Amino acid sequence: MLQDLYALHMDKHTGSQGQFPLTQNVTVVEGGTAILTCRVDQNDNTSLQWSNPAQQTLYFDDKKALRDNRIELVRASWHELSISVSDVSLSDEGQYTCSLFTMPVKTSKAYLTVLGVPDKPQISGFSSPVMEGDLMQLTCKTSGSKPAADIRWFKNDKEIKDVKYLKEEDANRKTFTVSSTLDFRVDRSDDGVAVICRVDHESLNATPQVAMQVLEIHYTPSVKIIPSTPFPQEGQPLILTCESKGKPLPEPVLWTKDGGELPDPDRMVVSGRELNILFLNKTDNGTYRCEATNTIGQSSAEYVLIVHDVPNTLLPTTIIPSLTTATVTTTVAITTSPTTSATTSSIRDPNALAGQTGPDHALIGGIVAVVVFVTLCSIFLLGRYLARHKGTYLTNEAKGAEDAPDADTAIINAEGSQVNAEEKKEYFI
Repeated sequence: MLQDLYALHMDKHTGSQGQFPLTQNVTVVEGGTAILTCRVDQNDNTSLQWSNPAQQTLYFDDKKALRDNRIELVRASWHELSISVSDVSLSDEGQYTCSLFTMPVKTSKAYLTVLGVPDKPQISGFSSPVMEGDLMQLTCKTSGSKPAADIRWFKNDKEIKDVKYLKEEDANRKTFTVSSTLDFRVDRSDDGVAVICRVDHESLNATPQVAMQVLEIHYTPSVKIIPSTPFPQEGQPLILTCESKGKPLPEPVLWTKDGGELPDPDRMVVSGRELNILFLNKTDNGTYRCEATNTIGQSSAEYVLIVHDVPNTLLPTTIIPSLTTATVTTTVAITTSPTTSATTSSIRDPNALAGQTGPDHALIGGIVAVVVFVTLCSIFLLGRYLARHKGTYLTNEAKGAEDAPDADTAIINAEGSQVNAEEKKEYFI
């Protein structure tokens, strides 16, 4: 019987000896809460214990051994002992031990890593304002990071790679101070630009800390003259706008013409940056200069004004060449010929281009000569036709006088009286 009891005791003892406690390393951000867990798969009512890096017992099963309000029991059973450490500091970092009280005692280690959160970065080295062309040196610094933080620079959302990096260990020998220096030469395009220093660290949960510096750059004015019309014409108004940019902003601007004052102040009115010429004439031709000045320097621009003539718009009958006079006289003499209208129309067409490229006068003279010749021929033929028709008419009226020896006898012998013959006479002009 004693042998059976001994065997049972040895079986239990051997079962617990075959088990080791299981733990895991823990990483926590400074100020956070760490949970330490110790597990055992098989346990014959053997006690579990947590102790700190100084080998001080924190919990023995469910009994608190160290008076520290930051340490609390999470779960206690024969298979698990879990505790929490809140408001973790860098001094809490180290190796914690879970012990299973068997014969012999079996232990497992868990390392608590505490991340040091970097302080908000600061940018130094900027003094406002900076003159265009100066060399600027900006430094970004952050302290308290563990491990050392990473610093990156951005300008206009574009990362700048060529920077200097420096890492120094803090006095506690656990955290680091990191600094980065950016050197570049400024120009007017940098005015108002935001330069950003970004600190990346694993303790920030993918939300980096940033510092921003908006640049203020002073530079000499840039000047440009803009006319209200690209083709100024005589009699029209003209506005010349002097567009000036600079920092500090130049105000006001100075207008001159051909190196001197404006010649006609009543007609040339300056309003702010605008020169308003009420109506243009040829005496306004010349070089106009706009000059802008600020505390950094002076700049100017020039505009050469050329006043153009107003283009002429003429009606077709405005100008009649001297050749038309003879043509008109001929046209009036022929009152019924259809050719007249066509001739007059063809003669007027060249006049419609008066003031532009003139027609060939020799060609027009030839056409007029042909028209006159045709007209004269028509008159001649018409006269002959009328003469023949009249002779036939008189002969028909003198029936019965064919055998008369002369004209007087024929008239006396003709049918009808002499009086009737007189009444039938016709006259043609």
